[in-house]
Amino acid sequence: MDRKTIDIITLGCSKNLVDSERLMRQLEAIGYHCTHDTDNPHGQIAIINTCGFIGDAKEESINTILQFIERKNKHQLSKLYVMGCLAERYLADLENELPEVDGFFGKFDFMNLLSQIKKLNEPVQVPSYERKVTTPRHYAYLKIAEGCNRFCTYCAIPLITGRYKSRTIEDIEAEVNWLAKQGVKELQVIAQDLTYYGIDIYHEPKIAELIDRISQIKGIEWIRLHYAYPTNFPLDLLKVMAQRDNVCKYLDIALQHSTDHMLSVMRRHITQQQQTQLIDTIRKEVPGIHIRTTLLVGHPGETAEDFEKLKQWTKQMRFERMGCFAYSNEEGTFAAQNYKDDIPQGIKDQRVEELMSIQEQIADEINHSKVGTKMKIIIDRTEGNYYIGRTEFDSPEVDGEVLIDKNDGELIIGEFYNALITNADTFDLYAKII
Repeated sequence: MDRKTIDIITLGCSKNLVDSERLMRQLEAIGYHCTHDTDNPHGQIAIINTCGFIGDAKEESINTILQFIERKNKHQLSKLYVMGCLAERYLADLENELPEVDGFFGKFDFMNLLSQIKKLNEPVQVPSYERKVTTPRHYAYLKIAEGCNRFCTYCAIPLITGRYKSRTIEDIEAEVNWLAKQGVKELQVIAQDLTYYGIDIYHEPKIAELIDRISQIKGIEWIRLHYAYPTNFPLDLLKVMAQRDNVCKYLDIALQHSTDHMLSVMRRHITQQQQTQLIDTIRKEVPGIHIRTTLLVGHPGETAEDFEKLKQWTKQMRFERMGCFAYSNEEGTFAAQNYKDDIPQGIKDQRVEELMSIQEQIADEINHSKVGTKMKIIIDRTEGNYYIGRTEFDSPEVDGEVLIDKNDGELIIGEFYNALITNADTFDLYAKII
């Protein structure tokens, strides 16, 4: 057991990962060595950054805490701290049920862990935006805001994170400049709702200006946008995406459903016609764009007719990337308090399977249409006999990849190459470097 090593375990989304990276940078500034998600934790202190979004994520968080409590009971660990969304949402319950944990910290007070771990006479002199990047060094996640003001019926995020809080453009620019100096070439811009960015502090949407400004920072070659919201979408963002070569032709925009009935039940404040028109506009203004969306089935009130219409709309829209999730009844949400969760889990799961089967066919056709084309790719890693890369249309962890045979020549991790797509399957592409 290493007394100067702290093991950090991050569960949940990339927004949590950024918080862990910030904390790790501060801890290392006061003399600790931090490991992240290691298979063999050996530090004297462990910090678990939890997720509290849906049932499966909460269960994973609890199980992970219990595993580390067992390590502590075996004297393999001296201190155990828990932070993040689960602690934010269920602080009192966790403190009562898990007294073995030495401290719980929520979503917004986790930096107070520093004073728990080492009593400080003065603050650590490290800018708050600096992080220990745990992703491959050529890309990083850039969190531009916290919270959400949308209050969709099914979503617990506003209960956990509170109202929307934008960072200033200047603060974000400082972080991007710092990341670029560390060798980061690719940014995944993230927030619970990108399209609301700036309204709370500038009183108007500022996402287009922000992306335009960070796209001018030297060294940043790809900027990819995650988690837009369709209602009142800021169309000026499309002009920036079309004009700036280093802004990827990629947009992650959660649509959730298609029928007017379900969009109203979910309190999405948009109609099917408006959604369809928005997608058509995005594709017209940014030719070649790949749209990633998520759909939610099994929400209370979803009829068989609603689902059949959703299937037809999915076939019509032909999203390049799509995920589908079954409704989870989350305490405290509008749906949990006002609707009966009356759709059996088996039907929910069947609907997910049907919708994903449709999407797999669409994805397969789109991927095969790329065979014979030339594309810019970045190399992430090696795996077996292949170099593994991505195109601008592929976000790490969630999208497909490009495989290049190692026998075709030596490549450098983190470098860009031009490639000829030679083959495809449903999710991945195969290529040769030109």
